[in-house]
Amino acid sequence: MAKPASVGSFSVIGSDVVITGDVSASADLHVDGRIEGDIRCASLVQGEGSHIEGAVSAESARLAGSVSGSISARELVILKTARIHGDVHYDALTIEQGADVEGRLAHRTPAEPARMGDGEPKLTLAS
Repeated sequence: MAKPASVGSFSVIGSDVVITGDVSASADLHVDGRIEGDIRCASLVQGEGSHIEGAVSAESARLAGSVSGSISARELVILKTARIHGDVHYDALTIEQGADVEGRLAHRTPAEPARMGDGEPKLTLAS
C-alpha cells in the first residue's frame, strides 16, 4: 500500500520563484525564493538568499534569509545570516551570534501549559 503524499513530504519554493499572495501548506515548506504574503505551515526552512514579506506562522521555523513581518513559532531558530524586521513570538528560541533582529521578542502563552514543563520560556544563544 502506498503512503499518502502528505506523509513525510515537503514543498520547495526555488530561488527563481516569486509568490505574491498568502501561502498555506500542510507539509513542510522550504523557501529559497521570495514570498510577498503571509505563510502558514507546519515547518518552515528558509534559505539564506530568500526574502519573506509578511507574517510567518509555523510549529517550527529555521530562518536564514530576511523576513519583514511578524513571526510566531513554537520552536524557532534564527541563523546568523537572518535579517528579521518584525515582532517574534516563540515557545523555544535559538539565535546564532550575528543574526539581526529588529522588533520585540515575546514568549508565547502556551496553549497547553504542561508542554513547557515549568512554564518558563526557553532561550538559547548559539555560538
